[in-house]
Amino acid sequence: ISGYSLVIQARDSGTPPLSSTVTVNVDISDVNDNSPVFTPANYTAVIQENKPVGTSILQLVVTDKDSFHNGPPFTFTILTGNEEEEFTLDPHGVLRSAVIFKHMVATEYVLCVQAKDSGKPQQVSHTYVQVRVIEESIHKPTAIPLEIFIVTMEDDFPGGVIGKIHATDQDVYDVLTYTLKSEQKSLFKVNSHDGKIIALGGLDNGKYVLNVSVSDGRFQVPIDVVVHVEQLLQEMLQNTVTIRFENVSPEDFVGLHMHGFRRTLRNAVLSQKQDSLHIISIQPVAGSNQLDMLFAVQMHNSGFYKPAYLIQKLTNARRHLENVIRISAILEKNCSGLDCQEQHCEQSLSIDSHSLMTYSTARISFVCPRFYRNVRCMC
Repeated sequence: ISGYSLVIQARDSGTPPLSSTVTVNVDISDVNDNSPVFTPANYTAVIQENKPVGTSILQLVVTDKDSFHNGPPFTFTILTGNEEEEFTLDPHGVLRSAVIFKHMVATEYVLCVQAKDSGKPQQVSHTYVQVRVIEESIHKPTAIPLEIFIVTMEDDFPGGVIGKIHATDQDVYDVLTYTLKSEQKSLFKVNSHDGKIIALGGLDNGKYVLNVSVSDGRFQVPIDVVVHVEQLLQEMLQNTVTIRFENVSPEDFVGLHMHGFRRTLRNAVLSQKQDSLHIISIQPVAGSNQLDMLFAVQMHNSGFYKPAYLIQKLTNARRHLENVIRISAILEKNCSGLDCQEQHCEQSLSIDSHSLMTYSTARISFVCPRFYRNVRCMC
């Protein structure tokens, strides 16, 4: 307890008795009676040979139960094991290399490190750090080519994470870093640590080939990353059809079925080779394991096929489509639950272009806007 606040009353013996109160604050001063604590108690680390001077090897973690003025900042000192000054330890507890290590010269170092707190008198504690020197990287990283499809409303792309590069390395201790060539950084960014690809706002319609590479510190390998951006037209939303799939997640659909189903769907609904199939969005159906895919078909002369025509085509080809993935329903309108009686159901579709959904797999990523259906009975 760091302090107490007492209210004290003095009361006399007169008639009537009179009294007054005073507040007394009692602060409890901290005594530096706790030593710093290393977490974990002892450390094991590795460094590859031939790494440059200043390479980070280890971050020491120290806590202290005393109050802040009796705890950090801590003073770190290497007491033993560094007689040849192969290591340095900075004020933040980061152990770094001071030489270029060679596996043939020494394979292991054991350091005794001391941490001293800022109290008076100072408290100290010790830990042991075992550093192993391993052979340098002998395997190149391997990365899977990535294709990204972005669907957005006209000139209204807000930006965000659009995919992730998947790379591995057979050298167990290799740390992979990702880089993007500078001339493309005005449109895209790549997180150097985890390979996430970020698109900035305002992407134009078209195809982008990103110059990305992954490095393990010795080998650098290029990665094929292609980004396709398609801007929706308002007319598309008035001519959409929904195919509802059963028992499939968005990621499984994108990674396992989308290419094959797109090809089969094109064969089913395109009247001419010049027609264009546009997958507008995919979205889970709330409260179920179903998935809706929204699409439209554009004629080669720029008009769009009407939903009734597309539904007829889909119905005739449903058996072929289900060779790829199981279909639950083919919907032009989703008016379930409405009893319109003498009236008919009208559906409107709205797109939230600032609420993007990213379905990312190792090879394919699909980024699309969230959509909403509004239905009502009309005369």
